[in-house]
Amino acid sequence: MTRYIRPVTVVVLSLLWLVPTYLLVVNGIVSSKDYSGTVHWLPTSFGFFDNVRQAWQAADLGPAMLNSALYATVSGALAVFVAAMAAFAATVLPGRGKVLWFWAVYVGSLFPVQAFLRPLFNGFASTGLYDTRLGLFVIYAATCVPFSFFILRNTMRSLPPEVAEAARMDGASWTRMFFSIHLPLVVPSLVAAFIFQFVWVWNELLFGITLSFSGGVRPVMAALAGLQGSYSTVGPPVVLAGALLVSVPTVAVFLAFQRMFVSSLKTNV
Repeated sequence: MTRYIRPVTVVVLSLLWLVPTYLLVVNGIVSSKDYSGTVHWLPTSFGFFDNVRQAWQAADLGPAMLNSALYATVSGALAVFVAAMAAFAATVLPGRGKVLWFWAVYVGSLFPVQAFLRPLFNGFASTGLYDTRLGLFVIYAATCVPFSFFILRNTMRSLPPEVAEAARMDGASWTRMFFSIHLPLVVPSLVAAFIFQFVWVWNELLFGITLSFSGGVRPVMAALAGLQGSYSTVGPPVVLAGALLVSVPTVAVFLAFQRMFVSSLKTNV
């Protein structure tokens, strides 16, 4: 009897997880003209493309999606590279206090982002970074470093120390070791960390609505939040169709790098 508990639990939890997604899809494809104000469990009409068109125009999703793509790609890649250098320093380079340095970097991921909003807003306003792409690049990259560092440090710690010792005996510099030996060995973890950060930046809302307001700067989730405030104008099906549209890039990135992502999880577990 006990052997069935685990698979049954997994199935039940999976169904509970899929119910909101199912309702999102069903109510997103229902025509806004036929929407009665109550949740649809079965599609009564098909108006998905019209809903997407209205969401695209009302929220100006095109520039917003381009902004988020830039933020997620550039900030995610920069954060992963910085985290890789920090992980290399905390695992391979000689020195003391490596545990202290680990917590000094990783503790940044333990605080809620809401705690940073007020000081960040004041700082951005006083330095001219408010409502600029550069400001969002900086905050997203800085916020993504701690968790990426956690993943990459664990992976580099699993590498045999003989690799670094052999490289040093052959006369390799620390820079050569980092770029030619350790980075290639942790490529799956680099990809996994990038996926995590890409998805987080793409779905991030608080920094987007706090540190930007113009259409040429704000990320897609901030634009979608503005669309959600227009319920009386566009209707819930349009908002849900917009949510389905903006979720496509993150799903595509995950599916494209799925094998490396799974491989990295096996390494870090």
